[in-house]
Amino acid sequence: MTAKRILLGVTGGIAAYKSAELTRLFVKAGHRVEVVMTEAATRFVTPLTFQALSGHAVYTDLWDERPAGGMAHIELSRRADLFLVAPASADTLAKLAHGQCDNLLTTLAAARTCPLAVAPAMNRQMWENAPNTRNVAQLKADGVAVLGPASGAQACGETGDGRMLEPEELFELALGLLEDKVLAGQRVLLTAGPTYEPIDTVRGITNISSGKMGYALARACRDAGAEVTLVSGPTGMAAPAGVRRVDVQSARDMQDAVLAEAARCDVFVAVAAVADYRVTNRSEHKLKKGDAPPVLELTENPDILATIASLPAAPFCVGFAAESRNLLEYADAKRRRKQVPLLVANLAQQAMGADDNEVVLLDDTGNHPLPAMPKRDVARAIVHHLAALLSKRAAPTDQGR
Repeated sequence: MTAKRILLGVTGGIAAYKSAELTRLFVKAGHRVEVVMTEAATRFVTPLTFQALSGHAVYTDLWDERPAGGMAHIELSRRADLFLVAPASADTLAKLAHGQCDNLLTTLAAARTCPLAVAPAMNRQMWENAPNTRNVAQLKADGVAVLGPASGAQACGETGDGRMLEPEELFELALGLLEDKVLAGQRVLLTAGPTYEPIDTVRGITNISSGKMGYALARACRDAGAEVTLVSGPTGMAAPAGVRRVDVQSARDMQDAVLAEAARCDVFVAVAAVADYRVTNRSEHKLKKGDAPPVLELTENPDILATIASLPAAPFCVGFAAESRNLLEYADAKRRRKQVPLLVANLAQQAMGADDNEVVLLDDTGNHPLPAMPKRDVARAIVHHLAALLSKRAAPTDQGR
């Protein structure tokens, strides 16, 4: 993503300390951050903190004369790609919902030309309060992105909904708002990570898939406007914010989870590195060293991608092929055998467990190689190629005209 200009609004609440880390994350990623604070926010974190972290002056006064023409409420929003209010107090949400303009932050929101997002932060009773519920509903109806809140322990000592999302989650979701919504309205089902086939109570057959590519694709689909469900093998990674994750272990577990979701999805993306075989004579107890070496009896696991692709009302299927040699030959054969409209091919020794990837996209029009780049960028490129194929499929033909 090219560098963006983020206007960060900070309101009064203990969660303001998280916004300092959020500022750092944006700046570290190469984005420009300008901070606007309400008077109440300065009681929790000083403007100097945000100035030091952002490298830019902090604005607190509607009558600040530094911006051009002395019109801070106009100038600051005009040069921003996104206006993010984090934390957004109940008081500020109410003002934004009703168009009140009694401070620099709320006036900026009214005069903005860029998208607005809010990250609520308040006590659980305040969050559940009927007027607050109405205000949040109004903001959503007005096209404001409401990020969170999370549920958990609160500064007041209570537990429940109302916590501001963590800085890492907000950073990810905020930048996702700036992506083109090329998958808006689509329901995407993905698989990711390895599967695990037990040999005994402590040993099993698995592989070195990290799940990074699948999780990157889940984020990219979410950022492109899709509703995303991720069926994940054991990866140890946190679920992407805003993505529903279903955890599984074995290949059969994964197939059951996918079949349960398939009828509700428009697109199925099979990224997971599914074990080809499972042990039929698994031991109920740990196999002890010193005993006779075990003889494992293997049987083939179900082919999840082929199963979904052969359904009577199959979703648009995207497959992955990880090969160690003859990449294009084997990948093209796999795509044709499983009859999927799009297949992503990569070399296993370069891709599995790595942060970067180099892939070739195979579809009915031929092969489309992509350069080596971080998996998040590979994921974006795959999503845009997928969106183009979906658009072409949905477009009316000239037949009969």
